[in-house]
Amino acid sequence: MANVVYSLCALTSIVCAVLLIQGFLRTRSRLLLWSSLCFVGLVVNNVLLVVDRIFVPDVDLYTMRSFSALVALTLLVYGLIWESE
Repeated sequence: MANVVYSLCALTSIVCAVLLIQGFLRTRSRLLLWSSLCFVGLVVNNVLLVVDRIFVPDVDLYTMRSFSALVALTLLVYGLIWESE
């Protein structure tokens, strides 16, 4: 059951990233750019989670997953601060 949840989370983040990228390309809003970059990083995080838990459970990818989440959220926070000025 956990494998289904991990896969659905990855699929949901992919859909969100695609929709945000499409919105950015349509409106050229920089806040949408930062949000889409964040979700691309979260896609990487979720795909690494699926790979870590389902395909290679004996290899620990926790550090890579944490780093990708950190980069993704840092991009979003940077974009929120930069766009507020």
